Parts: sequence; structure tokens; C-alpha cells
Amino acid sequence: MTEAASHASMDPVLPSEVAATIVSPYSYTDDAIIYPALAWVRENMPLAKAHVPDYDSFWVVSKYDDVMAISRNARIFMNGDNNLVLNTQAGDAFLRAANNGILRNMNSLAFMDRPEHAAYRGITATSFMPGRVGKLAATIQDIAEKSVQQLLEMDGECDFLRDFAMYYPLRVISSMLGVPEEDEAYTLSLTHRLFGGPADQDDTASPAPSMDAAARAWRSALEEFHAYFRDLARKRRANPKDDLISLITNAKIEGADIREDYELDYYVAIATAGHDTTTSSTAGGVLGLITFPDQFDDLKSDPSLTSGFVEESIRWSVPIKHFMRTAMEDVTIRDQNIRAGDRLFLSYPSANRDSDRFENPDAFDIRRSPNQHLSFGNGPHMCLGQHLAKLDMRILFEILMPRLASIELAGQPRYSVTNFIGGLTSLPVRFKAA
Repeated sequence: MTEAASHASMDPVLPSEVAATIVSPYSYTDDAIIYPALAWVRENMPLAKAHVPDYDSFWVVSKYDDVMAISRNARIFMNGDNNLVLNTQAGDAFLRAANNGILRNMNSLAFMDRPEHAAYRGITATSFMPGRVGKLAATIQDIAEKSVQQLLEMDGECDFLRDFAMYYPLRVISSMLGVPEEDEAYTLSLTHRLFGGPADQDDTASPAPSMDAAARAWRSALEEFHAYFRDLARKRRANPKDDLISLITNAKIEGADIREDYELDYYVAIATAGHDTTTSSTAGGVLGLITFPDQFDDLKSDPSLTSGFVEESIRWSVPIKHFMRTAMEDVTIRDQNIRAGDRLFLSYPSANRDSDRFENPDAFDIRRSPNQHLSFGNGPHMCLGQHLAKLDMRILFEILMPRLASIELAGQPRYSVTNFIGGLTSLPVRFKAA
């Protein structure tokens, strides 16, 4: 037995049923399944190997402090050396074949390491800083006013996510990016395909997907996104406007034009993550208010709690379920020997419910302070759009809450089938206007 194999045999290994629960996209459709499993891991095997059929082995990182430390150490734990998303072996094989043997399947910021990451992040970093984002407040308020008015005209019953929350942040990021309003339905459909299929995954009678189905859907949606943005960028190069597409397509990296695949993936990342995660947090926050009605009453009576509500909505709904990291050298974490080449699954839902960091973590508490959740990540890869997302939500609920007398469930909430990025796909509600 080799030394590496001997060490591997001594690694703590999660029980197979627990590991399978954490990996399965279906687990994330039910809080009663995923959160108890993650709590068991935190309490019993906070850093352990997962061996799941059809997947390469990986470490599950479940504790807040460990996720934070790994996120901050971009020298040892890198993004671009492997697939940033946990994928099946068949899915990774498909992506390698489709990408000339390279597993990094997207050239956006999340998939980059330094110094490349810093150079490309610098193109738009200023645009997403609080001061610059704050200048968009009037535009965002106008979009929010119109959106709330449309909601109040729905006769007291709607699907809060599908009829409302899905479109408000989409309009905000599309206007900032430079996507015409008439194209938003198309980019929304591509986003759903990229992050795990259509928004309404209702067809339970469908045949079981192939092991590389997710990778194929990802690649197909990405190629359609590229075709769309390629044409839009060509127009902006000829006639620049005050939008991010014009900024990116005319930017230079070390004096040279951006590689086209990098440029196109930049647009895709902004167009998708720029609204999908905000949608999930917005709907998740409303579900929190419904599940904990005292919090609805508190927010109604004290608008100064809105910022706290926004932070708690993002912590509690945690739209990004995981990212992967690859260790570039041997390192010890929590007395476990992580070896160069090992992959680590950073579980953000687990970190955000860690009782060592958050008191009564399963409760929705808009007064929670401090609330340094990890829904936006941390370290050099901390979400570029976090200030925009918070502003979107704060303005929306400052307008919505005074006009809302009550809200309750009118049906069963439903979640996307994904272990990557997603959240509620349906939130039927009844409400009364104030």
C-alpha cells in the first residue's frame, strides 16, 4: 500500500446515507431532509470524506470557521484547477471532452484564481462598490414601485416567486448590464437551464436523467448565452452605452482585448447570478416572515429593521449551496490531513446554520446581530454583486411592507432540484393590502 493510500484509509468517512443526502439535488427541496443531515455532520464528523457512487471522493466542509478559513486562503485552496461545481464523473468527462481536455468549464470570476482573478474582477469592481451602486437607488426605486403596484393588483393571491420576485431583480440587473427589457424572458429561461433545469420541475414522471445530464444542460445553455451576448457585445463595441456590456467589451487586460470566451462568460455570470440569487433571497425572506409571523409584525412596526431583515433573508435562504475548492499542497485542518489534489465541498447552508456562530440558527430572526453569514462567500471571491443585492431587497421591502397588511401561504412552497445554486421555485401566497 502506498503512503498516500495508507493515509487515505485513515481519513474519517461519512456514513454512505449521509453523504448521499448531501450530494443529492433532491435533498435541497426539503429543509426537513437537508438541514438535519448537515447538523449531524457538524456535530459528529465536521470535516470528513464523502464517497458517493459515480462521484470522485471529496471532503465535506461543514463548520463556519473552516469554510471561512478555506475561502480566505486562495493560495492553497484554488478554484480553477478543477470543476468549481460538484459534478458526476460522467459529467466531468463530458465537460473535458467538450472543452479540449480542460475541466474548468467557465471563464467567469468564480472559476478563476489569482493573478487572473484580480485582473478581471478589476474591470467591474468599481461599478459594484457601495458608492456607485447607491447612485442606482432612484432607478431601482422606480422599478420596485412598479413591481409592488403590479403585485397589489393581483387580487390578493399569487405565486410570490413566479409572479413577482422572479422579475424585479431581473429588471434591475438587466438594465445595469444592458440587456433590453424585451429579451429578459429569454435570458431568464437560459438561467433556469444553466442552474439545473426549468424553474418549474413538475414532471415527476420523466425518465431518470443520464449521469451527465446536468453537464450537458449546462453546456447547452452556456452556448446559447454566448450566441446571444456575442451579438449584443458587437453592437456595444460599435456604439457604446452606459452599461456593463459596453464597459467589459471595450476593456483591456494588460493592453490587449479580452479573450472572447472570457468576455462572454463575464456577461453570463452577471446576467444569471445577478438576479437568480436575489430572487431566491427575496422569496426566502417572505417565507421566513410567514413561518415566523412575529417577525412580520416586527418589520411592519419598525422599518429600521429592514436591513436586518435583508441580511437574515440571505443567511436563512442561502441561495448558493456549495462551491468546490482544490488543495494545492498538503495542509492540516481540524486535525485532518488534507493532501494536495484533494477536493473540498464548502457547504454554505451548513455554515450558515452553525450553532457555534449563530444562536438558534434555524430560526428566522431579523434582529440577529452580528450576522456575518457566508451566503456571499468570503475572501477574494466574495460576491461582487453583494451590495447591489442588498440594495435591491432593502428598497423593495421598504416600499412593500407599508402596503401589506398580512400574508400567508396559499399552497405548498416548492424548491429547485439542485445542490448548486437555487431556492424556491414556487411560493403561493394570499395577502391583504394595507
